[in-house]
Amino acid sequence: MKALCVENLSEDLSGVSLVDIPVPKRQPGEVLVRVRAASLNYPDLLMTRGAYQFKPELPFTSGLECAGEVIEADPENGLSAGDRVMGGNKTGAFAEVASLPARALSTMPANFSFAQAAAMGAAYSTAYTGLVELCGLEAGQRVLVTGASGGVGLAALDLAKTLGAKAIAATGVDAKRADIERFASPDAVIVSKGRFRETVSELTDGKLCDIVFDTVGGDVFDECTRCVAFGGKLVVVGFTSGRIAEVAANIPLIKGFSIVGLRAGEYARRFPERGAAINAALRELAQAGQITPALAMELPLSRWQEGFAAMAERRLVGKVVFDPSR
Repeated sequence: MKALCVENLSEDLSGVSLVDIPVPKRQPGEVLVRVRAASLNYPDLLMTRGAYQFKPELPFTSGLECAGEVIEADPENGLSAGDRVMGGNKTGAFAEVASLPARALSTMPANFSFAQAAAMGAAYSTAYTGLVELCGLEAGQRVLVTGASGGVGLAALDLAKTLGAKAIAATGVDAKRADIERFASPDAVIVSKGRFRETVSELTDGKLCDIVFDTVGGDVFDECTRCVAFGGKLVVVGFTSGRIAEVAANIPLIKGFSIVGLRAGEYARRFPERGAAINAALRELAQAGQITPALAMELPLSRWQEGFAAMAERRLVGKVVFDPSR
């Protein structure tokens, strides 16, 4: 079968190639899935460089998440051949067939395409865990989302709006503002360069934000510490800027806000009952048509370089989805 394999770590993707490998053997507790769509996530790019916290042994098949049809499963897992499922693991999704843990799979919303289902899992579970599970998002609260053009950023905006919050999107690229508005319909879109606290203050009548959801780090994180309301929460999601920011302890003390670290996948692994509840809540919202993943590109897996390059060069607004059958 075709699979996208990382054989050597590299900054320029030279260690990544599309190869033919044997179909994986299903292990106890796993489900064999024919992959119909697989979505690209920022950790997929980082893992090709050895720059992610999880470092799989080489060589490995890339891909965090996918959607497809069950080929084979243990009856006790509640899945049967032909069931349409979505989910994933840390690796293995960018292939024609994947063997995935049954606990990491759920049935697709009936109204979703394979591409939409593949794009939902990691982005929306990250957003929900951060906003709702860890920060207790309530209707009427003010939420600032940085890195708003990425899959996680757009998911956070979508959820915030769905749950009744005032959502402010922040992007470092002015040209992306129209697409962010089209996909997520936030209350405002701002450019996160330099001192943007004053803009946030104007948009919130001087109240600033109850929750700041930061995927960027670096200088943007530094400015985000000035955008949090007293008693608010600043969620550390990632560092797409490349710089891991530091903060003096007196800043959250004086301003009375909390800094919350978000690792949604690890949270679900440590607290599987909560992880299952999060997935169920998201599936209910999706089934009701209240949340919809934003798709930027749908490509055959044979054109994987285009998707990875678009992500590396930060040209995307939304998710890249690959079709391994092409």
